[in-house]
Amino acid sequence: MNYKIVESGSSGNATIVEGVILIDCGVSFKKLQPYYEDLKLVLLTHIHSDHFNKATIKKLASVRPTLRFGCCAWLVEELIKCGVNKRNIDLYTPFEGLHYGLGLAIESFELKHDVSNCGWRIMFDDGYKYFYATDTCSLNNIEAKDYDMYFIEGNYEDETELKKRKQKHIENGEFYYEDRIEKTHLSQVQALDWLNNNMGENSQYIFMHQHIEKESRKEVTE
Repeated sequence: MNYKIVESGSSGNATIVEGVILIDCGVSFKKLQPYYEDLKLVLLTHIHSDHFNKATIKKLASVRPTLRFGCCAWLVEELIKCGVNKRNIDLYTPFEGLHYGLGLAIESFELKHDVSNCGWRIMFDDGYKYFYATDTCSLNNIEAKDYDMYFIEGNYEDETELKKRKQKHIENGEFYYEDRIEKTHLSQVQALDWLNNNMGENSQYIFMHQHIEKESRKEVTE
């Protein structure tokens, strides 16, 4: 497998698979500098800035005018506003796949978040199968059997950890967002339960969008 997690978390998200497909574009263009010339497709999930960096998308559309962008309906107008030519946008209907040349098939599926959001199944006929799902509180009714790699939401360990974080922030008189997190993000325990029902013998997984506790904060933007 060939993948590169450029960044994952509230500060930004971007993952490259097989050197040619970028999933999420929530980082600065500088961080994509070593990779952008080889990209053939950018897949986007939702509008939050840590996944959809408008300045970076605008720059990519400018320096790579033939680069293709894939998204569901809720991001089409936002891409056009960033300068992406409508002819370069591949519109996905959730749970209906698109086939590209050289044996590549991609399918989106809806995820439960606080804005419209999707995940991705990426399948190379003569290569690996990748599953990507972040910023969701549930994977109910979604299957992905025997994929090679699962990039999956694992924001916090379990409910006990979340309660400890909440109490710490209350004691420090800080703004906390744990109530929201529980309603919008999977725990690692929840993710593992889903993975155990989908992974094959040789499958691998990586927890994405893991929370990094800050020593002091008054506000957190997701």
